[in-house]
Amino acid sequence: MENTGEIPLIYVDANAAIADNSQTNMMFYLAGSIEYSPDLGKGWRAEITPVLKSLGHQVYDPAEDELKNLTGDEAREFRLWKKSDLPRFQNTVRKIIAYDLDLIERRCDAIVCYWDRHAGRGAGTQGELTFAHRLGIPVYLVCGMPVEEISGWVLGCATEVFDGFGEFHEFMHGKFAATVAGGTITSQGKM
Repeated sequence: MENTGEIPLIYVDANAAIADNSQTNMMFYLAGSIEYSPDLGKGWRAEITPVLKSLGHQVYDPAEDELKNLTGDEAREFRLWKKSDLPRFQNTVRKIIAYDLDLIERRCDAIVCYWDRHAGRGAGTQGELTFAHRLGIPVYLVCGMPVEEISGWVLGCATEVFDGFGEFHEFMHGKFAATVAGGTITSQGKM
């Protein structure tokens, strides 16, 4: 194939089914605002993590894993570098981006995203949702604001949209609840 410098066209069927992911022990990535949230996004994640774990699932919480692939110095100082050393800040953030996207691609079965006004100020959550959608990984969007105020792009990436955590809990407990029976986890539903 001759390199003409043109970008090859890739056709994607937007109506194609999302990956099944019906295994009983799933890995959920918790996406949502960290940088602009007053609590660095830790509150809602601390509430949803035990719910998912009680259903037999694993959870990756990027707000809890502050070290990721960073050095101690990077983890402690990188936010300050945004004002004092932009190139160093950018390099550190690029490490975080690579780490999180690699984890989504290689280990995650689904994304749970809490979308509120804080998430709308940042860009990482949008990138994670877009990436997951492109890979066929289900995105469960929990709204912390009116749906009509959420970007159409974000809504387009969502497999399911929930008005709040109550609705999401019902969904998880009804359709995807895992129970421990005879030492093995069995699924009560299929994604």
